[in-house]
Amino acid sequence: MSNFRLPSAAVPAIFAIMISVHSGFAQEILLWPNGAPGATGTAATDKPTITPYPAPSKVNGAALVIFPGGGYSGLAMDHEGKQPALWFNTQGISTFVVKYRLGSAGYRHPIEMGDGQRAIRWVRHNAAKYGIDPKRVGVLGFSAGGHEAATVSTHYDDGNPAAKDSIDRQGCRPAFSILGYPVITMDKSFTHMGSRDNLLGTNPSQMLVDSLSNEKQVTSKTPPAFLFHATDDGAVPIKNSQAYHDSLVRRGVATEFKIYDHGGHGFGMADGKGGAPTDSVLNTWPGLAAKWLAAQGFLKQTVSLNAVAASAGSPAIAGHSGHGMLYIRPGSRGTRFSDAMGRLPRPRGEP
Repeated sequence: MSNFRLPSAAVPAIFAIMISVHSGFAQEILLWPNGAPGATGTAATDKPTITPYPAPSKVNGAALVIFPGGGYSGLAMDHEGKQPALWFNTQGISTFVVKYRLGSAGYRHPIEMGDGQRAIRWVRHNAAKYGIDPKRVGVLGFSAGGHEAATVSTHYDDGNPAAKDSIDRQGCRPAFSILGYPVITMDKSFTHMGSRDNLLGTNPSQMLVDSLSNEKQVTSKTPPAFLFHATDDGAVPIKNSQAYHDSLVRRGVATEFKIYDHGGHGFGMADGKGGAPTDSVLNTWPGLAAKWLAAQGFLKQTVSLNAVAASAGSPAIAGHSGHGMLYIRPGSRGTRFSDAMGRLPRPRGEP
């Protein structure tokens, strides 16, 4: 892992952001302030956004870009967005919930992939502002959001150094992925057909189906992944997770797969919050994922805001946010989204 150190200059900005988020006023930010590529209107559904949830304490420099599920038709922004964002904050991970465009609003691939790639680039571009190590930006996705996360994990580039938009100069390969009961394939025999139809339309070419069947796009350079799924999932067969896991194993990529014997589909954090069920067994996956991230070296503690405050000669302020103790101090290669609009993307690495 990189020897990341939180720059002192970032602390005042982080302070202001934390006050906003942990007072209940998370800020939704447009991924493209001047209009998103391929937008067909100006409604909220035409404007992809990202909502930051900076870690309030024990900051370790890691970040999670979160894609809620919803079959590419809707977005479960609470129990598959806000709630996991706040929980992973307790692990020192800053989180960013993405509202990407959907098939229900008339958008098809590569729009959704482009929104996901842009979100990762955006976080890296703003890494100093949020105290993030750009090399430790991962993704978390649930259901169709899991497909979004797996897609950006297998279709990515290093950024375009010549881009006028400085965000587009950032690479969009995630460092790792966490996939919850994900749609992985577009293969009719075990996909979720609603997600497939919303993403690809009702009559996609076989080339398009194969390209977005992410179990077929894994290479040795695909980011490591933690997966969890229930055997009784009646919406997205567990074979989706198994196929992706097996592909990672064959390519020698680090992976862990937690199988639950119950839970169905869409249980989120299983903590009873935001519409999620309450289940003490299913609720073990967040802790297991955090332990896996730590074992992989992604959560290495490098600095705390208190330490930065002390080094700057100003005491930190300790306050209660309602979500736990809050410690704050004032103070190219590959496929780019613009290219993909006219042709299918190719996964990075060997065929």
